[in-house]
Parts: sequence; C-alpha cells; structure tokens
Amino acid sequence: MTQAPGRSTPPEQHAPRVRFGTTDLYVSRLCQGTAFRNFLRIRDEPRGQQVLRHCLAQGVNFFDSAVAYGWGGAEEALGKAIRGHRDCVVICTKVPPFLPLAHDGDNLRPAKFTRDFLFQQAEHSLRRLGTDYLDLYLLHQPDTKTPAEEIVGAMDALVQSGKIRYWGASNHSAAQVREFVALSTRSGHAPVAGLEEYFTIAGEALSDTGQHRVQQLERELFPVVRSAGLGLLTYSPLDAGHLAPARPVEPGSTLARLVRVLDEVASGLRVSRAAVCVAWVLTHPEVTSVLGGAESPAHVDEHLTGTHLALPAAALAALNAASATYRQEYTAEAHSA
Repeated sequence: MTQAPGRSTPPEQHAPRVRFGTTDLYVSRLCQGTAFRNFLRIRDEPRGQQVLRHCLAQGVNFFDSAVAYGWGGAEEALGKAIRGHRDCVVICTKVPPFLPLAHDGDNLRPAKFTRDFLFQQAEHSLRRLGTDYLDLYLLHQPDTKTPAEEIVGAMDALVQSGKIRYWGASNHSAAQVREFVALSTRSGHAPVAGLEEYFTIAGEALSDTGQHRVQQLERELFPVVRSAGLGLLTYSPLDAGHLAPARPVEPGSTLARLVRVLDEVASGLRVSRAAVCVAWVLTHPEVTSVLGGAESPAHVDEHLTGTHLALPAAALAALNAASATYRQEYTAEAHSA
C-alpha cells in the first residue's frame, strides 16, 4: 500500500501534464478509461492489461474507473495494471446511487448517498484498486433523495479521513453542481474539484428533456467550470463508437456529412479521425483531459496524437461548422421521430 504524495508534480514524459482545476493533481491530457466493451467483466483479460500498461509506458498518468464498470471488475483490473506504479498515477473512480449487483441480470436497486454508504463504497474501491487513497472520487449519477448538504458533508468527511484527496460529480446538471459549489464554499467543507461529462464533436445523446447534451454542457456547465475553477474530464470523444472508422455510416445521413469533414481534416493533417476528434475536444479551454476508451495500444497512440495536435484555424472552423450543423439536424430528427 502507498500513501498519498503531497503534490503530483508534472514530469517531462510523452504525455505532458496539466493541472486539474485548482487541485495539486497534474494529469495527462489523455485519461484512459476502463469501461472496456469487449472484456468488461473479465478482471484478468490480457488485452485490457496490455492497453493499460501501454498507457503507462507512453506517459499517461490519468486513469478512470467506476464501481458500476463490471461492478468492481474494472477497478480490480486497473489495480492490477498499476501495481508498483501507484505514486506515478492519478486515479479517478465513481460511485453510483445503486447497490452493487451480485449477479448479471439482477435488477438495479437504488441507494442513497449517505455518509455510511459513501464510506462503505469507497472502502470497497480502495480494496479493489489496491491503494490507501483515491485521487478523485466522483458521484456517478445524481441522488435526488439525499439532501445536498448531507452529500457535501459526507464527501468532506471522506477527504478529511484521507481516503480520498478530491471529490466531484459526473452526469449532474449545472444546477446540481452550482449547489454543491455553493454549499461547500459556505460551510468551509472540501470544495468540488472537478467533473466528468459527455462531450464530443457529434452527440447522439439527448437529455431527459430532449436537449442536445453537448450543447447543454457548453451553455450551462462550461460557465460553472470557469467560475468555480473546476477540472473537467470529458468522455466519449468518438461518441460511443459512432465516429469510429469501423462503424458503418448511412450514406447521405447527418452523421455521414460530419464524418466527411472529419476525414478531410484528418487526411490533410495526416492523422487519424480519432486524433482529430480528441484534438477538437481539447480546443475548448474548459476541458482539462479527454477520457478515451481505447481497446488496443494502437488506439491509445491515436488518442495521444490528438492531445498534441494543433488544429489550423481553417480546419477548426470547418469542424465547428460541421458540428453545429450536425447538432441542429440530429436534434430535429430525434424530435420528429
């Protein structure tokens, strides 16, 4: 077991470090996730270990997991991969407002973010990851039953205990994040350090109210990120695989028009489509790191290329225009369906 270092300094490696919000965590601009689609429930699957260890070799120091990814399996896989490297990595994991599933196919049972539940789940994550502390502990989805004051107090208690260094939220609304920020500031509790949210040049996901989630993030959450000095980890740069080259795209569709522009830019810059998708996300100053779901070392390298890629002004303008058109057309199509 290892103890938390006083400060994570940014070493000179293949993946340059940036500060996560106002914390003393310095993270690579690429964060590798552990929600592997093809081997989620296999804790010792060799491909997963190969990807994670390739990330370490390439200087990636930021890794994301969650209790709900294989209900502990992903955390165990990450713990195995980083064994012997704990003082060199930044671990983010997430706790859902559900009780862990005992068996595949079980129905989810809701849980509340009480102090006892959060401490218990953090202890389980620590054990699976093989560490004494979590760098970043996020609330995976909202718990609308527990008062926000109680949640903020519980997360502060976790910070004070040394089990976690910083806390934040994922998939929460701007109003919920603002409330957490205001409560922690007013009470003197450990502040919200950062968020993990969906952000991509495309955007297949809509909110519960039918709004385009990427546009909603830009309009509502980006101002909170700026005003509160939050770190922001964004996931799904390839839009859950919809932008992956291997995924068939219907000719003449809204998505096909966006893909055409992406490929024109990629060809001109002699990089992959994935690299352009990652680079586009990082043109937004609110974004600290991009969470990639690479499932091979080659995919990791493509994502890393994107973190170094400076998009020329003309290319960025073309991508922005294509993204805006896609969002408008996709939302209209979804509402008319």
